[in-house]
Amino acid sequence: MVKVDFYETLGVARGADEKELKSAYRKLAMKFHPDKNPDNADAEHKFKEISEAYETLKDPQKRAAYDRFGHAAFEQGGPGGMGGGGGGFSDIFEDIFGEMMGGRGGRRSAGGRERGADLRYNMEISLEEAYEGKTAQIRVPTSITCDVCSGSGAKPGTQPTTCATCGGAGRVRAAQGFFSVERTCPTCHGRGQTITDPCTKCAGQGRVTEERSLSVNIPAGIEDGTRIRLTGEGEAGMRGGPSGDLYIFLSVRPHAVFQREGADLYCSVPISMTSAALGGKFEITTMDGARSRVAVPEGTQPGKELRLRGKGMPVLRSAQFGDLYIRITIETPQKLSKRQRELLTEFQELSSKETSPESTGFFSRMKGFFHTLTD
Repeated sequence: MVKVDFYETLGVARGADEKELKSAYRKLAMKFHPDKNPDNADAEHKFKEISEAYETLKDPQKRAAYDRFGHAAFEQGGPGGMGGGGGGFSDIFEDIFGEMMGGRGGRRSAGGRERGADLRYNMEISLEEAYEGKTAQIRVPTSITCDVCSGSGAKPGTQPTTCATCGGAGRVRAAQGFFSVERTCPTCHGRGQTITDPCTKCAGQGRVTEERSLSVNIPAGIEDGTRIRLTGEGEAGMRGGPSGDLYIFLSVRPHAVFQREGADLYCSVPISMTSAALGGKFEITTMDGARSRVAVPEGTQPGKELRLRGKGMPVLRSAQFGDLYIRITIETPQKLSKRQRELLTEFQELSSKETSPESTGFFSRMKGFFHTLTD
């Protein structure tokens, strides 16, 4: 199988610098990553190709050999590509995306510091709280910086020492043919430092687990599924590294009366058959706590919607409000008294096509349809 030129694979010129290579790989890796393309063999193959190309071209020695000999430089057991015994895909992906991953996969900085993991907190609020907004107090179990060693992981009075294996680089090189392959240091695991006398409180981690109380501002008009980010309120970093973020995922409980669609509210109101026929008025309590009088037109049919402007939900970070839509349902009377039955019977006898045009028209159409079948 003929391999595509590595520069063409990444879509860069042969004179591209390290920054251009990294930017090109980042865009392509995000596009063809297997997690974004499940069960897509073509995307997986493309992802391996761009990873192999970047692994070769990011290394000055490998790139020089490739520029001179092409793919032949790595044949016959030579190093390079994804199978050259080097850091491989996991190291490439960490180099490029480590700063975005958070947690234990985050990029390590000098002195072995690692960014803490991002945390998720699920919060449920009522529709009334979503309407008014609120300041909520939550308690989150998380890791915080150890107050004994100040996050260093070393016993007070001592300091971490430079790793003797990698000299503080966090990575070691091993010769392989004409080239050297770089790997994460097996002694310090990439931190560049070792702790010979760890802190007794945090066991050398630089952080301890504790429950914290935090204040969360819930703005008025917030919707179900909204995510609120609290920067730096996630898990503390390893050995003094920066903290991750805390993400609050909000869900709004179903309401007993109102249903929400964006900034608009809907509710169903049952009225009597006589109110629908003769018209009338009723009062309804809206989300702002006020009572609004609603007029029912004479001859109202089931399913009719009456609109109250500005009585819906507030629009997030705006002075505007949605509307309240009242859907009319008509309740059929039950358990009639003798007199009520007599009156309804009399009303039925006096009814005409004009008083019930929809039912009259429907049964006329049904009758015509039946005749076409029997003809």
